[in-house]
Amino acid sequence: MMSYETVEDLPEAPLATRPSDRITTASWRTFRPVIRLEACTKCYVCWKFCPDVAIGIDKAGWPVVLLDYCKGCGICAEECKPRAIDMVKEG
Repeated sequence: MMSYETVEDLPEAPLATRPSDRITTASWRTFRPVIRLEACTKCYVCWKFCPDVAIGIDKAGWPVVLLDYCKGCGICAEECKPRAIDMVKEG
């Protein structure tokens, strides 16, 4: 972890200390996305808009949620035009 002595020592923009695909955020989640394949059109908008690289594509071309990396923000469900993603309460 980097340390800074003064505010002037801080970088001008946010600085990643490790790749985002190595940061698991599942423990932050209170809702998880569930993709209803019968409604999915394989447009991949969910994949495009996911800020955490938590949507993968399986061998058949269907989007899948990578729950280790999903923090449950709901952006995928919000952007899904056919409304094929439901946000379901955890636990």
